[in-house]
Amino acid sequence: MTTWQDVEHAAPELARRVRALFEAHRHHTLATLRADGAPRISGIETSFADGQLTFGSMPGARKGADLSRDARFALHSATVDPVEGQEARWPGEAKIAGRALAAGPVTEGAEGDLFRVDVAEVVHTHLNPEATRLVVEWWTPAAGLRVVERE
Repeated sequence: MTTWQDVEHAAPELARRVRALFEAHRHHTLATLRADGAPRISGIETSFADGQLTFGSMPGARKGADLSRDARFALHSATVDPVEGQEARWPGEAKIAGRALAAGPVTEGAEGDLFRVDVAEVVHTHLNPEATRLVVEWWTPAAGLRVVERE
């Protein structure tokens, strides 16, 4: 299992930026797989604590059922539009993919199921400092950190 703490040790700057993007906004988007294999998109809130990335699902929610059947998921940070003329200040967007492992019931707030993340991929897409190129940085446990710039 690859925890968020493992990402922080392996790619600390990428982990810091991705976490900041997730913590800047409360609501994110989670993709799961339905029983028939079709994708399902749901709103989700996440938490980074004690070296883990976690999220919950209300009792009986379809996303929880999806994850209990097939643990694969993709998580996307809130997307914000760059301010015209200030594109260089756009923070970009972050994505995390992996497996959601049951971690028991939610212990704070509303009732539900808690999942902890086994990280398979972390991505930060942003602009270079001159705002002339798209930069895609991604990390996987097997390949480490990679960076691609596109015009």
